[in-house]
Amino acid sequence: MTEEEIWNRVSAVFQEVFDNEDIVLTPETTAEDIEEWDSLTNIQLLIAIERAFSGLKFSTGQVANLKNVGDLVAAIDRHVSD
Repeated sequence: MTEEEIWNRVSAVFQEVFDNEDIVLTPETTAEDIEEWDSLTNIQLLIAIERAFSGLKFSTGQVANLKNVGDLVAAIDRHVSD
């Protein structure tokens, strides 16, 4: 899977979870950039991402190290490349 395909899938998950097709993600996007992104939504996002990428499971440590969407995509990329 290419990085572009990962970005497309992650974007689709964000748009679905937030019910907003206008969300545009960048590597620097954080919870501060999306008004509705709170701790509950963060959990919903991670579950949806894990479902979207078969076999992906984030550990608590991995989640704690995710600072922005770019970090999330990089973590997914490492998983799908293994």
